[in-house]
Amino acid sequence: MKEGWKVRQIEDVTFIQEGPGIRKYEYEEDGFPMINVRCVQDGYIDMSSARAANTELATGKWKHFQVDAGDILFTISGTIGRCAVVQESDLPLLMNTSVVRFRPTVPELDSRFLYLFLQSDGFQAPLRELSSGTAIRNVGPTHIKTLSIPLPPLEEQQRIVAILDEAFEGLARARAHAETNLRNARELFLSHLSQAMSSATINWVCGTLEEVSQIFAGGDVDKSRTSKSRTDQYNVPVYTNGEKEDGLYGYTDAARVTEPSITVSARGTIGFTAIRDHPFYPAIRLIVVTPNRNIIDLEFLAFYIRSQTIAQSGASIPQLTVPMIKTLKVAQPPLAEQRSIAASLKRIEAVTLILKEEYDRKLADLADLRQSLLQKAFAGELTAKEFA
Repeated sequence: MKEGWKVRQIEDVTFIQEGPGIRKYEYEEDGFPMINVRCVQDGYIDMSSARAANTELATGKWKHFQVDAGDILFTISGTIGRCAVVQESDLPLLMNTSVVRFRPTVPELDSRFLYLFLQSDGFQAPLRELSSGTAIRNVGPTHIKTLSIPLPPLEEQQRIVAILDEAFEGLARARAHAETNLRNARELFLSHLSQAMSSATINWVCGTLEEVSQIFAGGDVDKSRTSKSRTDQYNVPVYTNGEKEDGLYGYTDAARVTEPSITVSARGTIGFTAIRDHPFYPAIRLIVVTPNRNIIDLEFLAFYIRSQTIAQSGASIPQLTVPMIKTLKVAQPPLAEQRSIAASLKRIEAVTLILKEEYDRKLADLADLRQSLLQKAFAGELTAKEFA
């Protein structure tokens, strides 16, 4: 620790409070706005998922849980460590369980310095180690109060805050630039996809999906016949989600699909397609489309399904069903032309995927740099030239 700095228990220099647990009957439509863990995002508050508490409780029994402007909110369940500073425009607002608020209680602690410290691995890593729970990780004020905070002189705190604010503005600009490049690439691909397939429906003969393929829904997974390790006995991939591999394997005889097929997400990201060119077992959230490859190309058909409005229907359609997808109109140009269109779209999509990988790497690098700056800041090693 840098000479001249103190170390204090965080409970000795801050007010720490978790919100109350609330029962179903204590909610009230159009009542007092009550935050939940999903409302606290990185750097801001989003009340779109909030519910309201009984106004009488919020202004009476729970009045001391009302949030003040300047309070720092910190999530302690699920994703531990999202932080946001409450603004006047966020009020009125009531605390809830799974969210803790912090407020400096001594003049020698700068509020912004505290806010940045709460985002550092120096604070969050010990909490993650202390967290309990299996599917959902949790910590509480009791855990938080065991931790300490470095306390340099107030002027130095303010200097550190100024350096970090300027550095983080640069990181935010770099992130926004990467996001713009990725968004432009996705829009370019979707534009080509839409153009290729809209001209298909105008100029080519169309039939229904049912006429050019076999279609069926996935089924329940018998967990007693599955394993998370692939062996000679368990070697059939089990897919429960259209977007990613599941890491689950079933008995050799469990395969319901042995021909190259397309899986379509029936729930979640509705309409998401993936080509599966190996035997597999589809779970209940998937629809399987096995094309007659004498008349329809596998890759062309996957692109065609994606080009329809299915993927954008999630807001109005809770799930996709086999009867709904059977009647989908499908263009049928000559096979050679289908393959040419699919190859062209694959080349364009490959550019998008490369940019996505670069974007993910950029985000990881920016997150690492951010934590590096925070670590140096709270170890007393940060200078303005760190980001020059």
